[in-house]
Amino acid sequence: MSYRIGVLSVQGDFAEHIAAMNDLDDVEALCVKTKEHIQACDGLIIPGGESTTIGKLCRRFGLDEAIGNLHRAAKPIWGTCAGLILLAKHIADSDQWRLGYMDVEVKRNAFGRQVDSFETDLPIEGVEGGHARAVFIRAPYVTRAGSNVQVLATIDGKIVMVRQGHLLGTAFHPELTDDRRVQKYFLDMVKAASPTAA
Repeated sequence: MSYRIGVLSVQGDFAEHIAAMNDLDDVEALCVKTKEHIQACDGLIIPGGESTTIGKLCRRFGLDEAIGNLHRAAKPIWGTCAGLILLAKHIADSDQWRLGYMDVEVKRNAFGRQVDSFETDLPIEGVEGGHARAVFIRAPYVTRAGSNVQVLATIDGKIVMVRQGHLLGTAFHPELTDDRRVQKYFLDMVKAASPTAA
């Protein structure tokens, strides 16, 4: 069967996520901009971009309610960079709106400004085949993770990938490399959460 994975497409690098997910078998990845489209998905990706802008647009068009329905149904949601910020319950030194589903605190732009962007090879728990290439662009990192949150990757002691049940968060951008193992990790989450999973 084909799994329908929506990529929230109101702002940010959603096109890259769609292309990356569609490199995998058994996936129909598509842009989603309406409540109806979101609710028809087996999983959702919230891309990088401007977290304040994405949050404002989600609220303006009622997409936060549709994403909440996915969350309550325990359908997998993956936030990258800005998406991780929106998933977090707490944002250091900020009261900006967020979905607040994941028991973590994040720090925005924690690695510096755009000029401080970098790439590195990252060991990721649960992702086989050696280190994965990770692209960090004005990236956050997790400053605190609750006891029910799995830490999957760190760099210099800073947490950059986390999972809490059906929620996944990465501070980096797997969609900007040719490596599709993090996408495969998320697809496996979607498959496991599907009603047709064995």
